[in-house]
Amino acid sequence: MPSPSSFVRSPGANAEEANVRVVKKYPNRRLYDTATSTYITLPEIKRLVMASEPVVVRDAKTGEDLTRTILLQIILEEEAAGAPMFNEAVLTHLIRFYGHAMQGYMGTFLEGQLQMFTDWQSRMGEQSHGLTAEKWAQFMQWQSPLLQNMLTSMLQPSPSVLGQMHEKLNQQMQKNTEHMLGVLGLKS
Repeated sequence: MPSPSSFVRSPGANAEEANVRVVKKYPNRRLYDTATSTYITLPEIKRLVMASEPVVVRDAKTGEDLTRTILLQIILEEEAAGAPMFNEAVLTHLIRFYGHAMQGYMGTFLEGQLQMFTDWQSRMGEQSHGLTAEKWAQFMQWQSPLLQNMLTSMLQPSPSVLGQMHEKLNQQMQKNTEHMLGVLGLKS
């Protein structure tokens, strides 16, 4: 399965956009799928993402990449639909990382953890062909609390993971400081 980041393309990726579904968002908030020449809805964009179809959403006037905003809107609607994936504790921890020194690493960390979870889920699906529909439904009900616990664990990483992240941050800060001192001619 493609990684979540494969669904988002950079604004200047015109050569790659031949294989990407381009959706234009108009000022009236309507979404126009250029591949089918029809107007579509957020649930239809969600279906494209669920089908691993690379999609990019652009402002019809400016060409600005709105993909991230649309994906966040889909997540917000899913969360409000009655079966939220994120509990208040997970959301609280996410908010606390904004403005924190580790904010820049958090997205990459979460993406890696979610990719590992997706890989695990795929392997479980491949190995569960012999399960009955009833047993699979029971497993999936158990999986929701597991996912919440896993996401909470990811947002409260172990001291060793925090130590590694802290060490990388210190190394980067040291490199930046050395570079700045060199630019100012204060370091030989």
